[in-house]
Amino acid sequence: MFFFLLNLALTDLGYICTTVPKAMYNFLWDTRIISYKGCAAQVFLIFFFLSAELSLLTIMCYDRYMSICKPLHYGTLLGSRACAHMAAAAWASGFLNALLHTANTFSLPLCHGNALGQFFCEVPHILKLTCSNSYLRELGLIAVSACLSFICFVFMVFSYVQIFRAVLRIPSEQGRHKAFSTCLPHLAVVSLFVITGISANLKPPFISSPSLDLSLSVLYSVVPPALNPLIYSLRNQELKDGLRKIIMNASQNK
Repeated sequence: MFFFLLNLALTDLGYICTTVPKAMYNFLWDTRIISYKGCAAQVFLIFFFLSAELSLLTIMCYDRYMSICKPLHYGTLLGSRACAHMAAAAWASGFLNALLHTANTFSLPLCHGNALGQFFCEVPHILKLTCSNSYLRELGLIAVSACLSFICFVFMVFSYVQIFRAVLRIPSEQGRHKAFSTCLPHLAVVSLFVITGISANLKPPFISSPSLDLSLSVLYSVVPPALNPLIYSLRNQELKDGLRKIIMNASQNK
């Protein structure tokens, strides 16, 4: 589990470093300029880290399922080599998905200017600048990616149904608490990742506005990678004790 957490932390770090530093630079220097190559690199890295993160979250769900529902088979099916292969597959799938989307998006001719209504290069806003009907191929790729993401989501829901059924059958309260403590952080991260992504990309067109689009983009591009390390770190007793001391000191100072 900690091996997968390391990979998840790397995806969060890479994803937030792809958009936030450039956005902060533009804000501080009062500019909204990004080069064509820089925009392409940003699109590639966004798809790369997002796809890898979704794959890793799915793998981590399988890891939790095996450890709780089939503990006797865990060491055989999820040894160090198997974990390394699954992590490598997650990164490779992210690279392939990012390469396809980036190559397809930036092969389209831009006919409607070069101004994006967003603080980073987001594919839907780039497609608005392309010629009519030339973006259907990229929309098809997005639809395929959405279907694969939905399959991962269904797999995670099914796995957690089995996990919770197994946990509730554990006779001791301590055993149930230990099982829940390993699953709830992952479930919280998955929920945050899915809810923010759905809110940003599947909102009805009639409620769209520049300010709302910007707020939702910040919500799904900044909030999940910033909160994921905190959610998992709350399992660390030393960190919880440190946070408790900070809160108590703050309340006493008031």
